[in-house]
Amino acid sequence: MRVTADELFSRASCGLPCWMGHSDGTREPLPTARWMGGPASSSEDRIADGRMIGHCNGPTLDLGCGPGRLTEGLARRGISALGVDTSKKAVDLTVGRGGRAVLRDLFEPLPNAGDWACVLLADGNIGIGGDPVRLLRRAAELIRPDGAVIAEVHAPGAAEVQPQTVRWETDTMVGEWFAWASVSANATYAIAHAAGLAVVDIAPIHGRFFARLERA
Repeated sequence: MRVTADELFSRASCGLPCWMGHSDGTREPLPTARWMGGPASSSEDRIADGRMIGHCNGPTLDLGCGPGRLTEGLARRGISALGVDTSKKAVDLTVGRGGRAVLRDLFEPLPNAGDWACVLLADGNIGIGGDPVRLLRRAAELIRPDGAVIAEVHAPGAAEVQPQTVRWETDTMVGEWFAWASVSANATYAIAHAAGLAVVDIAPIHGRFFARLERA
């Protein structure tokens, strides 16, 4: 049996560990407690999440929403938010906690494209598909002219842009390989420029880094 994203989020919702495996044979634990949010996450992560969504002052699109902690958090603040994920389990978890979400690839047609005040790429989702420039160009298409993209990136000093081939892993199963990328804070400026965006600021919060980008 292969590990799918649905299986991954099912395990996360039960507090079970999962890993991201790399093609060189190494693996790292996934922050599933952070993904779930609420009491499962640390107080530091809850503060960082709150600061991140505090920059969302209008309708927000949460790309790769996972279990929906940010979509829910925005709704609680009175912000119209929509989660997007390719995992049915993730969408169900988001809806189950009171958020709105659609089961869709983020490169497919999405509601209100070009009219969103903010697009979120939390938890390193700037790496989805292994091509951060392509992903930021897509995000730029989705925001309105005065909108913003908020992307969580790695700390400065890490490999600037590291394309990877990865898979989901549990203690007994592995998934299919897929493309991913990690992006450091210092690489964000060049990637944003290539995508037609400009970095407004990069804020460190409890060891996590959030870049705010606007149209150049």
